[in-house]
This record gives sequence, C-alpha cells and structure tokens, in this order.
Amino acid sequence: MAKGQITIPKDIREVLGVSSGDRVTFIVEGNSVRIVNSAVYAMQTLQKDMRGEADRTNLTSDEDVMALVNEIRNEV
Repeated sequence: MAKGQITIPKDIREVLGVSSGDRVTFIVEGNSVRIVNSAVYAMQTLQKDMRGEADRTNLTSDEDVMALVNEIRNEV
C-alpha cells in the first residue's frame, strides 16, 4: 500500500498469532526476510539477553527473587 502497509493472508496470520492491528517485525537474514510477531520477538530477545543473569546476580531460587522484589518495593 502507499503508506507501507501490507496485507498478510489469514493462514499466515494464524501461524504468526497476529490479528488485525497487531505489529510484526521484519528480520532480514542475507537475501531472505522473516516476518515474526513483534510481541513474541521482543519477549524472545529479552529472554536471550537476560539468560544467565539470575546466576550472575545470585538469584538461584524463587525465595531469592521474592526477597529482591520485596527489597525493591520497600525502597519505593
């Protein structure tokens, strides 16, 4: 379309888990382009970036995480 909008066929939208108004991300890989659900892609990227952080910060149990959350809440 003139505004840079595209129409994604229904079967592809279902595979991507997107509906009207949702955002998609285009990932260029060499000569190919992948279309992914932006929300899913953002979560996957965050998870990848955060991998190993719990171990590095000594958060090794649910109790450690809850103690950190409570500490932060008490500071506010």
